[in-house]
Amino acid sequence: MSLKAIAAKNLARRTQARVMRAAMGPSATQQAVLQKLLAGGKATAFGKEHGLEHVTGHASLVARIPLRDYEGFRPWIERIVKGERDVLWPGVPLYLCKTSGTTSGAKYIPITRASLPNHIGGARRALLAYIARTGNAAFMDGKMIFLQGSPVLDRKGAIPSGRLSGIVANHVPRYLLKNRLPSFATNSIPDWETKVEAIVGETMHEDLRLISGIPAWVQMYFERLLARTGKATVREVLPNFSLFVYGGVNYAPYRSRMESLIGGHVDSVELFPASEGFIAYQDQGPGEGMLLVLDNGIYYEFVPAGELGKPDARRLSIGEVELGVNYALVLHTNAGLWGYLIGDTVKFVSLTPPRIVVTGRTSHYTSAFGEHVIAEEVEGALKEAMQSMPCEVAEFTVAPQLSPASGLPYHEWFIEFAAPPPDLHAFALQIDGALQHRNPYYKDLITGKVLRPLVITQVQRGGFTAWMKARGMNDAQSKVPRLANDRKYVDGLH
Repeated sequence: MSLKAIAAKNLARRTQARVMRAAMGPSATQQAVLQKLLAGGKATAFGKEHGLEHVTGHASLVARIPLRDYEGFRPWIERIVKGERDVLWPGVPLYLCKTSGTTSGAKYIPITRASLPNHIGGARRALLAYIARTGNAAFMDGKMIFLQGSPVLDRKGAIPSGRLSGIVANHVPRYLLKNRLPSFATNSIPDWETKVEAIVGETMHEDLRLISGIPAWVQMYFERLLARTGKATVREVLPNFSLFVYGGVNYAPYRSRMESLIGGHVDSVELFPASEGFIAYQDQGPGEGMLLVLDNGIYYEFVPAGELGKPDARRLSIGEVELGVNYALVLHTNAGLWGYLIGDTVKFVSLTPPRIVVTGRTSHYTSAFGEHVIAEEVEGALKEAMQSMPCEVAEFTVAPQLSPASGLPYHEWFIEFAAPPPDLHAFALQIDGALQHRNPYYKDLITGKVLRPLVITQVQRGGFTAWMKARGMNDAQSKVPRLANDRKYVDGLH
């Protein structure tokens, strides 16, 4: 074991102990964060308009700061782009992080000097937690690959702008630079498919031990790697590959296909990064949720998802949440986002320390008939069906079919199989039964003959990749939406 790996083990123990001290007193930890945020924000244009100097705690924060999504912040962001200082946070942002918008094109999220350590430190904490839990630091002695956006930045006004992963790529710690792949030149290739081929060429002969990225894009990398080398499994090409780090989507639907490509199981660590801040990471075994980052520049609120948008919706602090309730996540950050509706929903699986699972998006659901099916339910139903009828799913999405040529309406599942099930109809019924078990409203619609059981439409191999590319979503951060309440996402998918 190298000195670097030994040092990492020692650092991991110390860091995990410090993190857990903060996590075991969540209310006090969050109150301290809130006070720092208020001190930073009260003299800004936003702070003066909303009277942040008069906020002392959660109740007064709720009274003075309304909830907003990006559209509510757009006028403030435009002032920043025009060069105005001290708008949402003192000074001007270091970066404007470009991310996809669902209603009005691109969004530009500020990253400040104060908030940058949150983005960088979150992934570091996750790896150190893994080392502390498993004692495995061997990946530190090999190469690591990060499938991410281009580090070459544009400008929005006078401020550098790019994808979050591309911004973070410009701040890789010095001690990781020799281990990190791909090269800057390869990472800067704008076309994703060309970039993946170049990454394969750079990495196929390296001692690669850690791979990080969205599962769908890592899957593409593995497929291209095997096609180039002629090998049957990734382990034959990369025998020391031992840790997969991912975020942005649930890994469960991809696991079977990924492990088939790899040639067996590898450890995985789940992250919850967002352009607005690094929110949580897996610090325990699989299925035990992700530890909420409480002490690094973000103050959280939680709105019961069924109340979102109502004038009397409850806005709860970390000390008021309950297990198993679906909450819309609200952020106040040291990038100057105040009462920001990030668009994700979460449930707590532990309160002390606070650990969460991501259940879906506030805008991504299927409820054409009042069933309000969410991502957690469709992903869980698919996983259950795959356990009873072996197959490999490359990608999928769900949309309602309101006007079929004949018969009752239904949920249409568009699935791209790497290895299809032996009986597609039986597989569809397995998913439908599992979904009814998870969502009683959906079950009532089926048993009441309002809907008929779901229908699977097979998507040809490579269909999702082509579909995303046609929509300008062909990069390392883009994800297929799991659900929609209309058919705009599935038009042209075949």
